[in-house]
Amino acid sequence: MNLSVLTGIFFIGAGAFSSGSFAVPFGKIKGWSWETYWMIFSTGAYIIFPLLACLIFAPGFVSIIRETDSQTLVSVFLLGAVYGVGNLSFGLALRYLGLSLGYALSLGLMLAIGTLIPPLLDGRLEVMLNKESGMLLIYGVIIACFGIALSAWSGILKDKQVSDAEKKKSISEFSFVKGVLASALVGVTGSAMSLGFERGLPITEIAAEQGVDELFTMMPLLVVLFSGTFVTTIFWCGFLGYRNKTLINYIKAENRSVFVFNYLFGLLAGLLWFSQFILYGMGKSKMGPFTFTSWGILMALTIVSATVWGLLRKEWKGTSRKVYFLMILSLVIIIVSSFMIGISGSE
Repeated sequence: MNLSVLTGIFFIGAGAFSSGSFAVPFGKIKGWSWETYWMIFSTGAYIIFPLLACLIFAPGFVSIIRETDSQTLVSVFLLGAVYGVGNLSFGLALRYLGLSLGYALSLGLMLAIGTLIPPLLDGRLEVMLNKESGMLLIYGVIIACFGIALSAWSGILKDKQVSDAEKKKSISEFSFVKGVLASALVGVTGSAMSLGFERGLPITEIAAEQGVDELFTMMPLLVVLFSGTFVTTIFWCGFLGYRNKTLINYIKAENRSVFVFNYLFGLLAGLLWFSQFILYGMGKSKMGPFTFTSWGILMALTIVSATVWGLLRKEWKGTSRKVYFLMILSLVIIIVSSFMIGISGSE
């Protein structure tokens, strides 16, 4: 493994920590419905911070987008809209399962599908399977899935061992069935982001031609991708707000201080979530010709980060040593798999 790939893994790991931490500020929001604070988070994550990043790192992003062919723009936008369904479901999974179990179940399918689908669609996977690196990739994905399944199993044991009252101390709306259903939808739709990255490569190439630093050529792509995600979010959160009569939350809270801090914590969550893509873009640019492996590393290490946060938030309080051991073992397996996937792209 060369130094460039190691540097890439470092940046992607930092992005994973940011991603695994983004939901922590939600715990500080008071008196708002889920759809309200998710909408504020989404406004920051999908619109405000991507535009700010472009203004700083790719100030000519408007001309870059104009120069991109319409077919690429439409496909990236639509994939972003599909990803919006996945990310809304992801928010529900975290709401009902907590950070550690919600991340493990939701990102599990995204790890496997998001790593394999892009090279499968464009023919790279068939070529790689004839090489040692291709088999290493497959083994890495299989091991990752095993680790994630083990993590899910530890979550099931936790659900059986911990009383409902204890669960709701750390996860106020805990519901295992609802959380699993939401996680399944995340796995099916969430990998659209990985496809969006691959289909949006012409945007990054134009950005590079116009002099954007290689570390930040993804920024214009993210603006297009997340525009689609934001549209999906507006429709769903708006519908929930109307149905649940919570639209008043946007202009009212129990007092002025809570109101201001609710907005700040929602936007902070958006900043943490979006930061992963700056770091991911920096890391991916160092990963060589097999850039699709970056997605697998990001997903695996994000699960690790979220699980650590889950421990700190005492989401696993009241479980046996066996469950703790299974959870820690699953983390070790996922870490190993992420580096196997990364190494497969450097050979």
